[in-house]
Amino acid sequence: MTLRRALHLSALGLLALSAPARADDYISFHSPSGNIHCAIITGEWSEARCDIFQSTPSYRNRPADCDLEWGRTFGVGPQGGGYLACVGDTVADPNGFVLDYGKSISLGAYLCVSEKTGMTCTNGQGHGFTVSKARQRVF
Repeated sequence: MTLRRALHLSALGLLALSAPARADDYISFHSPSGNIHCAIITGEWSEARCDIFQSTPSYRNRPADCDLEWGRTFGVGPQGGGYLACVGDTVADPNGFVLDYGKSISLGAYLCVSEKTGMTCTNGQGHGFTVSKARQRVF
């Protein structure tokens, strides 16, 4: 992850927190356990992102150019594969809704599915990530 991408993601979080988005541009939700919080944003900065708070990390090698939080935030943009994000913010929103197990939500080309085994988010190309307390995977 480049520093530019990290700054972009931080700006995305600040944008989501500081300015009201149109209802069709941003949605926040979390797993029934509350351990995984996610958001999907479309528009100029388009991304599906999840933060996991308690986990056994599957990835341990922090990028040298990341001096922010790393290892608990996963994202996918409109094109390309999923990634671990270097961020200084969170998408956790106490007003986000619970995405029950077995349910899914989509916004734009993004789809997130909540299962007892974790949360999976993908873009229109089928790339994305799966996060759970036991394991995290980008694809």
